Amino acid sequence: MTCVEVSYNYGVAPDAAVLRGMDNIREVYGIRRLRMDEAAHRLTVEYDATRMNQETVVNLLRRTGLDLKQ
Repeated sequence: MTCVEVSYNYGVAPDAAVLRGMDNIREVYGIRRLRMDEAAHRLTVEYDATRMNQETVVNLLRRTGLDLKQ
């Protein structure tokens, strides 16, 4: 297993629907941890790089409706 940690900035604070979607991401095989820093508008994701890549993580996050900034 190769653990990778990446951080993403987001714009608008997530609403209840986005937070539910993010809870579902926690169940995806390969996602190890999600941490939100609400003050900095930053989400940190730890994932197993042998199971997925950063593009897959971004796509999962975008599907929740999170306002990712890149």
